[in-house]
This record gives sequence, C-alpha cells and structure tokens, in this order.
Amino acid sequence: MLLAHPALLADLVREYETLSALDADEGGAEGRRRLDDVSYTLCVATGTRDIGTALVAARHRLPGARVHDDSLIGAARPRTARLSGV
Repeated sequence: MLLAHPALLADLVREYETLSALDADEGGAEGRRRLDDVSYTLCVATGTRDIGTALVAARHRLPGARVHDDSLIGAARPRTARLSGV
C-alpha cells in the first residue's frame, strides 16, 4: 500500500479541522463540497473508509505522534528456564 507523505496528511488534517470548526457541513454548498472532498482524500490517503478512522490514522503518521516505547521488545524474548540448585 502506498503511504501519503506526512506533510500532505498534516495539511489535510488541518484543513478538515478548519472546515469542521467553521461548520462547513452546515454552511453553503461550497463549504459542504470542500469538506466532503477533504474527507474523501483523507480516507484514500490513509486507506480507510470513514473520516474518524482516517483522522486517527493520519495523526498517527504525523511527526512526533508516537512515543518511542520498546517495552514489548523484551516481552517477546522467550524466558530461559532457571535451574534450581545451580
């Protein structure tokens, strides 16, 4: 699957949030059409089918979105059996 560049995702998320804040879906035809276009583009760019999931996926790919956590790496190693009395 092709992945959209984080800069594109950041622009799309910002535009979606701006249009939503301006109540573009309740406004005129142009605002609704632009909100629909941005929503569709976010879904395509993230490989999702609804805007809520698209926003989560896009934000997850933005720089600084993830904290480095390698706590699961140690959990993946098999434990060695301890021998008693040795």
